[in-house]
Amino acid sequence: MEVRDKVIIVTGASGGIGLATARLLAERGARLALVARSKDKLEALAAELPGSAAIPADMTRPDEIADMVAETEKRFGGIDVLVNNAGQGYDASMEHIDLEDFGHIVQLDVVGPLVAMQRVAPVMRRGGVGAIVNVSSGLALMAMPGMSPYSAAKRALVGLSLTARAELSGDGIVVSLVYPYATMTDFEANTIKASGEEDEESERHSGGGFPPDSADYVAQLILEAIETGAAEVFAHDWMNKPR
Repeated sequence: MEVRDKVIIVTGASGGIGLATARLLAERGARLALVARSKDKLEALAAELPGSAAIPADMTRPDEIADMVAETEKRFGGIDVLVNNAGQGYDASMEHIDLEDFGHIVQLDVVGPLVAMQRVAPVMRRGGVGAIVNVSSGLALMAMPGMSPYSAAKRALVGLSLTARAELSGDGIVVSLVYPYATMTDFEANTIKASGEEDEESERHSGGGFPPDSADYVAQLILEAIETGAAEVFAHDWMNKPR
């Protein structure tokens, strides 16, 4: 899909990958609904990016997601693309997973994207075409000790996405996944850490000897997914292996 003049929702747009994606899509002529919890940051970004609108929403709250999608359709007259990028990490070994923290991660990283997909699908169906890009993680492809809760959430998003791709294909709606590698953002600073396990953090996030990618690089992957409609877009070829 060509992004020029398309209406695109970008969640998690206030920083990191979402911010880089919003700027890239704006450069390509897209009209953007900028979504995050921070109203001030979104309004500053909307002032910077022509044709964009700040639509604050907490992606852990289904009612706010529904209102966000309705407001986007009302302002722009339709929705062509959804980029489900908002998310948070949680580092913990299996035995130290806190159920309340895990529930929050699942709500944000899995349920939030699901609700957004459910809400935009009818809008896209009425328009006859649409693209949904769900940002997963390289950890969905790995079994890295100490990171099972985030890996589990992102694996669940993979299952939802690939199944939704098959279910919606007949409606002209294409669902794609992007798998970023370690990325130079403030993501790690916002990651939940299990109590008593912080000493192992540097080892877990060493990147296996590979340098981290920039947020701009991942934004290019998201653009690639929109333009090509590929089922899965990997940050690096070595990530694309049988699983």
